Amino acid sequence: MKIKSIVIIIASLMMLSICAQAQGPISPLRLAINDLIKTYDKAYPHGQEFLSKLDKFEANEIYKANLEQLQREALIANPLVSAKPILFVVRKQYAGDHHNTETMFEIGQNNIDGKFTGGSALKLIDLASGRVKTLIDLPEGLIRDPEIYFSAKKIVFSMRKNRADSYHIYEINANGSGLKGLTTANGVSDIDPIYMPNDNIVFTSTRDPKIVGCNVHVVCNLFGMESDGANIRQLSKNPLFDGHPSLMPDGRILYDRWEYVDRAFGDAQGLWTANPDGTNLAVYYGNNTPSPGGVIDGKIIPGTDFAVASLVCCHDRPWGAIGIIDRSKGLDGRTPIIKTWPANAIDFVRDPGAANAAWDLIGGANPKYEDPYPLSSKYFLCSRMTGNDEQMGIYLLDIFGNEILLHQEAPGCYDPMPLIPRTRPQMIPSKRKYDTSDGAFYIQNVYLGTHMKSVEPGIVKYLRVVETPPKIARTYTSWGGQGVQLPGVNWHDFMNKRILGTVPVEADGSVSFSAPSDKFIYFQLLDKDGMMVQSMRSGALLQPGEKAGCIGCHEDRRTASPTPANPPIAFKRAPSKLKGWYGPARNFNYLSEIQPIFDKNCVSCHDFGKPAGMKLILARDKDFIFNASYIELWRKNYIRVVGAGPAEIQQPYTWGSHASKLIEVIKNGHEDIQLSLEELDRLITWVDINAPYYPDYATAYPNNLAGRSPLNGGQIRRLGELAGTDFNSNASWNGNRGPQISFDRPDLSPCLSQIRGKNEAACKEAIAIIQAGQNTIKNNPDCDMPGFKPCEADAQRLARYKQLEDMELKAREAIRNMTKVYDEK
Repeated sequence: MKIKSIVIIIASLMMLSICAQAQGPISPLRLAINDLIKTYDKAYPHGQEFLSKLDKFEANEIYKANLEQLQREALIANPLVSAKPILFVVRKQYAGDHHNTETMFEIGQNNIDGKFTGGSALKLIDLASGRVKTLIDLPEGLIRDPEIYFSAKKIVFSMRKNRADSYHIYEINANGSGLKGLTTANGVSDIDPIYMPNDNIVFTSTRDPKIVGCNVHVVCNLFGMESDGANIRQLSKNPLFDGHPSLMPDGRILYDRWEYVDRAFGDAQGLWTANPDGTNLAVYYGNNTPSPGGVIDGKIIPGTDFAVASLVCCHDRPWGAIGIIDRSKGLDGRTPIIKTWPANAIDFVRDPGAANAAWDLIGGANPKYEDPYPLSSKYFLCSRMTGNDEQMGIYLLDIFGNEILLHQEAPGCYDPMPLIPRTRPQMIPSKRKYDTSDGAFYIQNVYLGTHMKSVEPGIVKYLRVVETPPKIARTYTSWGGQGVQLPGVNWHDFMNKRILGTVPVEADGSVSFSAPSDKFIYFQLLDKDGMMVQSMRSGALLQPGEKAGCIGCHEDRRTASPTPANPPIAFKRAPSKLKGWYGPARNFNYLSEIQPIFDKNCVSCHDFGKPAGMKLILARDKDFIFNASYIELWRKNYIRVVGAGPAEIQQPYTWGSHASKLIEVIKNGHEDIQLSLEELDRLITWVDINAPYYPDYATAYPNNLAGRSPLNGGQIRRLGELAGTDFNSNASWNGNRGPQISFDRPDLSPCLSQIRGKNEAACKEAIAIIQAGQNTIKNNPDCDMPGFKPCEADAQRLARYKQLEDMELKAREAIRNMTKVYDEK
């Protein structure tokens, strides 16, 4: 039967189920029994008997007391449920942490204490007989994320033997024999393994040990290895989290991705696809959906183009609701979600731009579900709350409205799936190299796209390529931007930036350019003056040697692209080269890239104690966290940027240099100031890349205010007592009162105005404290100044990152040489 026909049948059955549920439990059960009779015939031998009993129940109220037993008997008789054993994991629910991605509680992370709870098992249950078989019992450890091989003769999974261990990938025969470890690296978490069509294994790992931008826990990317654990290589390079991979019928990988380029953190988890070698990244659903905050653990429903996934909160465990997604109806919002469990979960789904959206709304749906597994287009296994506190059991769901508990045991049951053979998809040939060579991007027409309709052809002249480097360092003191930054990095956004270069856009809107591999990058369209017209607020990645293409900017990925009358101009020449930005590519540093412009042209008037300074200070003086000019431009709204903005795609010209007062004033002429073309372009570029400040997350002062102040907590408290103010309120953008301190010129610190001339002893002591901070900066500058050295903890993290990066390069070398390297035992 064609997929389109199946989709129509499923949609009709769902409508019937809605009507049936309104009539009580008998009608959904009748629909399911009739479907099972039609689908399985003799393999469902008692179908007519079940219907006869159901007829009696409808005719006689006495029988209705036994309806639950009949429902269980009839639905478990489904061959998909009872013909073969169901594999599942026994464990306790993961402890709550800040985000749904943190379930590893890795050794060396701050949140390990009290979070990892051992006591787990890998089991099989034969629902026809009720017999349970234990494959592995782990009293002190934890088993998670099993996956069954195509022949159903072996199982791959992740296991941590005890609290002191790390999660490693293991394999075991389906009869419980032959347990063997495939990965052994210390200090990393390897989870979520799945089999590939060529017997390789893809999994999720912290082997690229980055820190989440809005908190302090480690995050994962996708990795691949050979069937024996050899040649482990990285497949994704997201600066945040990629996880829960599943194999699609066409051989691609469906996975969930959390990343927030110039946007908020809480509504930025959606489903994406990639080839098994990490090439051909593409959004699947939910990247711009404001609620639910996370769409995770997706799997394609057999025989359909639908997916089933968990709809979860950003700030919770990886549980919530379950939804069926029909992406033919859209890539975001409510319409593509055609069914949910529980039924009222759809009420918490919001479309892009919805006024009442909040990323943790879905937490209002109860009970909680997770681990969806599609048995067919109509029947699903999952884990669900049993009603006994947080304990989860194995449930059977169907599209007719039936929902029954199949099995429960303490402390909880997870990851149910049938031990049955499945079709092996065709392997997609690799399109990458295993070195560090560049790749290339090809864009047919930048004017094609859902948010480019207002831009006239010919307006866009250039395309800028910007990298968002990973966060490798962290602190436990924070700046309150949008959420928390640990340490403080920017006024509102979480990302530091690295401009790789600018390339021409041809007259027909086409672009082609080479770009470095293994970098998380995004694109901006610029007009003739180098001002941003539109910006991508997500990331792209090239594998070495990969050639990737787009039809346009924010184009509708569900429709066929228009065929141009002539080959795109940019495709007929060699790809353009990226040449950096006023020198080699480097992390953007406000203090060295932008402040010198104000020093040269503006500070003679816009300084402390001068009339123009009453309106706007553009001096370089360092405050506790940022410097004076940066604070003033942000808090007085001289720049209009998206910051860590909303989930939905923004319209052209709505933020950036075209919308910012600073650029308008300069371009229209201000006093006698004449900026050079380079100076003006630097300011425009800074605004357009979302006005960042720090070049790095590493810091010299990890224990001080926002991880950036040269004064420690005791010094700040004493200074606050002397000046009569609470400086801790300055550690967030919405509480910031403007520049208070000048570590460059302590006597000019604005906080002294409250005591100068009134209490000279207090003023003198306050100046001495500020001078102590000045000396600290001189002897141990932070990362925005020359001579910076990371604190010891950050230096160790950077060294560890380099060590694991070297392991990646060794694996790529082995693949090129057709040899094998393994984790060290």
